[in-house]
Amino acid sequence: MTTTLVTGIAELLTNDPEREIVEDAAVVLAGDTIGWVGPAAQAPAADEAIDLGGRAVIPGFVDSHSHLVFAGDRSAEFAARMTGEPYDGGGIATTVAATRAASDDELRALVAHRVEEMHHQGTTTVEIKSGYGLTIDDEVRALKIAREFTTETTYLGAHVVPSDATREAYVDLVAGPMLRACAPHARWIDVFCEPHSPHAFDADETRHIVAAGRAAGLRIRLHGNQIGHGPGVQVAVEVGAASVDHCTYLSDDDIAALAGSDTVATLLPGVEFSTRSPYPSGRRLLDAGVSIALASDCNPGTCYSSSMPLMIALAVREMGLTPLEAVRAATLGSARALRREDIGVIAVGKRADLTVLDAPSYRHLAYRPGVPIARSLDEVSPS
Repeated sequence: MTTTLVTGIAELLTNDPEREIVEDAAVVLAGDTIGWVGPAAQAPAADEAIDLGGRAVIPGFVDSHSHLVFAGDRSAEFAARMTGEPYDGGGIATTVAATRAASDDELRALVAHRVEEMHHQGTTTVEIKSGYGLTIDDEVRALKIAREFTTETTYLGAHVVPSDATREAYVDLVAGPMLRACAPHARWIDVFCEPHSPHAFDADETRHIVAAGRAAGLRIRLHGNQIGHGPGVQVAVEVGAASVDHCTYLSDDDIAALAGSDTVATLLPGVEFSTRSPYPSGRRLLDAGVSIALASDCNPGTCYSSSMPLMIALAVREMGLTPLEAVRAATLGSARALRREDIGVIAVGKRADLTVLDAPSYRHLAYRPGVPIARSLDEVSPS
């Protein structure tokens, strides 16, 4: 096994509570894992060396919520929202039609480009959902393609009720034949639990679908409380979901339920930016003891951005997080939302997923919004 000494690190943010920030640091990589972490002056010898020339290093971004398997364009819908048109989930049908019409090779190429775009911005782990097929064959196809790029695949047949199906029949399909066909290709099941949308699913439908998913061996995550106050967060806690995502509209009871649970609140500030919705208060959640994550929700309708640095900057500016809290949420928090212990931390034995910043400190991610300073280690030229 080849070992590599990564040195010239001005500031190393580890997310390890025993030594969260190490200045003038070094890391030794042993193949795909981390073999040593500490001050550069104490670094052991290695087979190879990379000098980063005073850059900062953080754990690779973990994007725990994305919808990358799609075709088509909804920029006109975005432009309409910027003039005041509200979002209700109906535009998903446009993407469904375009995605169904695309070939396997076209979809595969689109996903490959989006994953590469994420990697160029420091994302080393990504979750990818289905949900733009809404037939058995199209949902299976989406998950098979997603699985070529990540192990974190999510069955989202319960994205919306398609226009050519009755609600009752579609719920039965999603919890029955479609689930049986998709479960071998997914790790997770998700439901868009949003009674405020005529296209999404209510609390009882959500419970029914996730119970079937659990019985099929899938773990649970939910979309909840995006468009208005509703039951999504409470249902997520009730069913033991790993994560409930969006959390735009939260009551005191919702926050108390999250604080008393293991369910991570995954915040998606790019959606609020792209829909002119109010930003949830990350500060309020953290102060209540809720575990939070940040993710992109990269999708064609409500946030066509793959930039985790942008999500960090928005969380600091609009959600009340400190720069350190935001970076932690985009790495360790999102790893927890995926129930992963091997990523999100720079410590011995963890995966060697490092993101390098063309800056001396992690604080520059929020300090320099829109500037492409983050790269995965394998894309960085040594000094």
